[in-house]
Amino acid sequence: MRVSVSVGPGPDLVPFVQEAERLGVHSVWTAEAWGFDAVTPLAYVAAVTNEVKLGTGIVQVGSRTPANVAMTALTMQALSGGRFILGLGTSGPQVMEGFHGVPFTNVLRRTRELIDIVRKITRGERSEYAGEVYTLPLPDGAGKAIRASAPHAEVPIYIASLGPANLRLTGELADGWVGTSFVPETADVFLAPMREGAEAAGRSLGDIDLQVPAGVEFTDDVEEAAQRHARGYAFTFGAMGSKDQNFYKNAFSRQGYAEIAEEIQTLWLAGKRDEAADRVPMDLGLKTNLLGPPEMVADRLRVYRDAGITTIRAGLRGRTLDERLITLAKLMDVLSDVNAEATTPA
Repeated sequence: MRVSVSVGPGPDLVPFVQEAERLGVHSVWTAEAWGFDAVTPLAYVAAVTNEVKLGTGIVQVGSRTPANVAMTALTMQALSGGRFILGLGTSGPQVMEGFHGVPFTNVLRRTRELIDIVRKITRGERSEYAGEVYTLPLPDGAGKAIRASAPHAEVPIYIASLGPANLRLTGELADGWVGTSFVPETADVFLAPMREGAEAAGRSLGDIDLQVPAGVEFTDDVEEAAQRHARGYAFTFGAMGSKDQNFYKNAFSRQGYAEIAEEIQTLWLAGKRDEAADRVPMDLGLKTNLLGPPEMVADRLRVYRDAGITTIRAGLRGRTLDERLITLAKLMDVLSDVNAEATTPA
């Protein structure tokens, strides 16, 4: 397994990424919701790093034309010396319709077609495409199928997916998975449909980098840390979507938390936010994070490894840059020991 980290604009961005690179972190990832975009911070740190890979986690499908996504990917590959990873995701109707003014419909088809077009353009092919969502060039107009003027480049594409259909699409098309809402004990909820999509396309699950998030906190007070992390899921179930369409809540429901997730959402939407947070089971905080002394963190890393996860996207506990980097360094040491076990013959 390897480690990635999430980053964003701020005064610590450059020193953090530079030290993360020195420590051996595989990749850094930037998000976009309705504030900062995902690409600009990566262009900024590309100039001050040499090896760490630079991933968008995620660029919102529908917020840009496929050609614009392709041009951005080609630009980032040129600026970074081939270190860019294009992470894509559908976001949700609240953002896409409320912020971008793009209908949240036919999103899987839109994702498939966008990936098809991006790959055609980045590989130096002409912009010809006849799809359900996108048609290039537009018919009966003055446009012509053209090749991008930038040098072509291979661009790894990752998909952020939660639902079964999108997971199958990930298995079929993607180089990697940007996972979330993941409990390793119920990994097959995600990996089974992904495996199905991969095998239908003549591939295997081993062809896909399986990346999932986990908060990291080295502490002797495991119960306090687990309860604190668990309480955060009240916001996830109550606020990250509508009552009838919450992708994160649905993902946890498929992993055995349906009844309690429904109860927490109901409390949250009724304005009883403290009660909602109190109802989140502590084991949810334990199972979705790396908490405790180093030996306990190592045990949890083994669970992720045995589930098939290849990259842990670490959320680092710490109020200061130094505290976060100390946590990261300790995680890298623990993971190194776990990885050494995995390659030692019995």
